[in-house]
Amino acid sequence: MKIVPDTSVIVDGRITKIVQKEEFLGCDVVIPEAVVSELEYQANKGRETGFNGLGELKNLQKLSKDDIIILEYVGRRPTREEISLAKGGEIDAMIRATAHDHDAVLITSDKVQMEVAKAQGLEVIYLKPEIVEYGELGITRFFDEDTMSLHLKENVVPMAKKGKPGGINLVKVDTRPITRVELENMSREIVERAKSDFKSFIEIEREGATVVQFREYRISIARPPFSDGFEITVVRPIAKVSLEDYKLPDRLMERLRTKAKGILIAGPPGAGKTTFAQAIAEFYSKKLNAIVKTMESPRDLQVDDDITQYAPLEKDMEKTADILLLVRPDYTIYDELRKTKDFRIFADMRLAGVGMIGVVHATRPIDAIQRIIGRVELGMIPSIVDTTIFIDNGNVAAIYGVSLTVKVPTGMIEADLSRPVIEIRDFETGDLAHEIYTYGEQTIVMDVGETTFEKTPVQKIAEREIIKEIKKKIPDAHIEVDMKSDKRANVWVDEKHVPKLIGKKGKTIDEIEKRTGIKIGVESLELKEIEEKISVNAELAGNYVVLNFGKEAIGTPFDILVDDEYLFTATVGKKGTIKIKKDIELADIIIKALKTNKPILARLRQD
Repeated sequence: MKIVPDTSVIVDGRITKIVQKEEFLGCDVVIPEAVVSELEYQANKGRETGFNGLGELKNLQKLSKDDIIILEYVGRRPTREEISLAKGGEIDAMIRATAHDHDAVLITSDKVQMEVAKAQGLEVIYLKPEIVEYGELGITRFFDEDTMSLHLKENVVPMAKKGKPGGINLVKVDTRPITRVELENMSREIVERAKSDFKSFIEIEREGATVVQFREYRISIARPPFSDGFEITVVRPIAKVSLEDYKLPDRLMERLRTKAKGILIAGPPGAGKTTFAQAIAEFYSKKLNAIVKTMESPRDLQVDDDITQYAPLEKDMEKTADILLLVRPDYTIYDELRKTKDFRIFADMRLAGVGMIGVVHATRPIDAIQRIIGRVELGMIPSIVDTTIFIDNGNVAAIYGVSLTVKVPTGMIEADLSRPVIEIRDFETGDLAHEIYTYGEQTIVMDVGETTFEKTPVQKIAEREIIKEIKKKIPDAHIEVDMKSDKRANVWVDEKHVPKLIGKKGKTIDEIEKRTGIKIGVESLELKEIEEKISVNAELAGNYVVLNFGKEAIGTPFDILVDDEYLFTATVGKKGTIKIKKDIELADIIIKALKTNKPILARLRQD
């Protein structure tokens, strides 16, 4: 009996078992050179399947020497072009031709190969993909319940990270260095078992690198020339928690249920981002009865079966996104966002109406937002991301809300410097932490929350000097001074003294600024005490909508509200007004309010 095994049954390691069965003993095993060339090509590319297949050929050679089979290699080597077209069926066609020429039985585990061979009149034995009962890999002997990751490299003592986020230690898990042969045997077992276990996948196979998701283990295999030595790294989650275990604030839980549609989960490597992503995925799936999908490469989230995990379709996550937009999930977990293309896919899906949760490496909460800047239009960021959750040491360390407003950025005074500003606020306290805006051609990320400071002795002296200079002009004035920085201060005086302190065309305050070397903003003490909303007179003037506050409010920031709904924030200019161009949406809202007699109110900004 003659048999011709194709590449599929040689790679999965079953041909040596078959030829030792009674009905095949002493058979002629004809190996096409096309099979050898394809395996050699894969091995040269550093792919584990190539090395596994060559290992199986060596096993057949041993059986031949023991006279259990007759082994022969036939045919010609395919050209480089034919090998590169292997996925199109060129190599399979050469294998079928060999079976035909030698009147042999073709053995394959490739269903398409079987159907084509039968159509051509060949005798075929089809081996269904072998599904074996799940058992532990040999590599798991290094794991215990506290092991997060295992690090194996040839000629190095095996190491493992043990503990939980916030308390991780790198420890030795053996007493002797591991050898290359041992690692190669482990690698072969991992790849073969991944092919036969229905919940395991070979996620990535490239020159010198293979990534396997075997159940809960994510296994990365590296070999020269990609790495300087044979290496296996195994990572697994050590805890599966629910969102309730994080004891999140009620306001945040309510936001997740109702408003949050664009979430970034950020944190440094090993902080627990993936564990939190799993918890939030199952929260949406089980608690909100939502349809949840994931986009992962590799697929290592440990989620229940009702959440489908998608890999890059034809190695392209953009094609995966196209399918998901047809499926229309309520929420999609994107793990992880790294490259510009990832952020753009995330943005496209979010703007298409899909709730998106992205996982991002970041050392600070603001870094997650900064990684989007330049990859999508700045003004679109709040429409794409409304919430960032920073994970550190397995805990939720910070929560920020993201919103867009029009205002004078912190640190600027002139009203005509108003511009769209992205505000990043601490979700629990409401405190402004960061501002993002454009200034000229630059994108500015201002750490507003970090500008609070304890006044230095020099700044305290400067406050006294400002009071002294003002007293020279207005001896009977009650004066309060607050240094905002070494070069800027706010001054409050009685409302009746504001015009005198400013002087004609700002001459008096300019003189004081020159003497002290400090930029001074003037406000009335009465205005400082205002906490409730005040009515604002609005009018149309040329190409502008003008909000009139009076000169006592010059330099003061206000929240503008229409019909009790917040609209924007701006600072009153030197003429006691805030001007808005009529051709922008904010002006349209105010004009409509004037026509319908809706109240236009202002509230003193308390930042």
